[in-house]
Amino acid sequence: MTAEETNLTELGHDEHGAVAVDEHGHGHGAVEVAGDPFTDPGLEPHAPRVTDIDEKAAKKAERQVALLFLLSAACTIAFMVAYTEIPKTAIVDFFPIGAVSASNFALGTLLGVALFSLGAGAIYWARTLMTDVEFPQERHPLASDPQTRAEAIAEFQQGVEDSGIKRRPLIRRTLLLSLTVLPLPALWILRDLGPLPENTLRHTAWKAGERIINDNTVSLDGTTGQGVKPEDVTIGSLVSARPQAALSAGEDFNDLIAKSAVLLVRMDPADIKSQQERDWGYQGIVAFSKICTHVGCPVALYEQQTHHMLCPCHQSTFDLSEDGKVIFGPAARSLPQLPITVDADGYLVAQRDFDAPVGPSFWERG
Repeated sequence: MTAEETNLTELGHDEHGAVAVDEHGHGHGAVEVAGDPFTDPGLEPHAPRVTDIDEKAAKKAERQVALLFLLSAACTIAFMVAYTEIPKTAIVDFFPIGAVSASNFALGTLLGVALFSLGAGAIYWARTLMTDVEFPQERHPLASDPQTRAEAIAEFQQGVEDSGIKRRPLIRRTLLLSLTVLPLPALWILRDLGPLPENTLRHTAWKAGERIINDNTVSLDGTTGQGVKPEDVTIGSLVSARPQAALSAGEDFNDLIAKSAVLLVRMDPADIKSQQERDWGYQGIVAFSKICTHVGCPVALYEQQTHHMLCPCHQSTFDLSEDGKVIFGPAARSLPQLPITVDADGYLVAQRDFDAPVGPSFWERG
């Protein structure tokens, strides 16, 4: 074989039809190469950082890391203070978001800064003060043997030594401080779990003589509203309502309305299948809890012909002509009915509270 044929064989097809390459890896098509075709480039020479050779710069970096850890600790403590002191109803106008809850804004900002500062401090510590010498580590079997475990312990101890945490007490102490206070918000928030609810989940703001207020007539500040008379509710119509006590609930409004919101529906009395439902209504007007018994969504999609009420969240469907029983969906309990009548002024009022707890089931319900 001539030299030219030899070169063609190296750059083209050999006698077996496989594509070959020259010493520089040039060729065409798939290549079968024995061994590893990639050359290990090795590691670049290590270049020391400023903090490696200048102790003054290292001290400055240490103070910067400590400042970030202190900021994390301060924001964590401020989170707990804000959680306790900022009223739930406080609103702030924050550009460009607009009006937001002051409590939510403060808690989110403080916790975000606390976590960011802790992470930034750890990263800056690693980038400026911990050792940055790179070294290759050969692959080894996954099974750990005593020698491997001993090496892991030695590497961990070497890492502790390389981090300088023993030689830099300021970083060590501020890191421990920030890590110590970081779990406290979780414990702080647990205060909202007590005291035990006892029987508060079984009762609402409805009581004998409590006037029913039409939601559509409530003022913007929620302090005034008009009652509902039977002639205001026509057959097939739906009225969203609340107890009169909600108009003066103040900061307790959300807790009150979460259990006491109701829907008024008027049907032909002949369409009502349950005698109890007729007795608890007034001239075909019935009142049911607006809170779905599945997960507490507001039910408000009413089908006039079938008298079915649909929850938009998970499609639980209740038959309002038969004690609000569940006919479809994941809800397990009927919508509780509120017994109603009229007062001396002709307004619809409650006869008493619901006979069953409203909303989703809870483990104390029994």
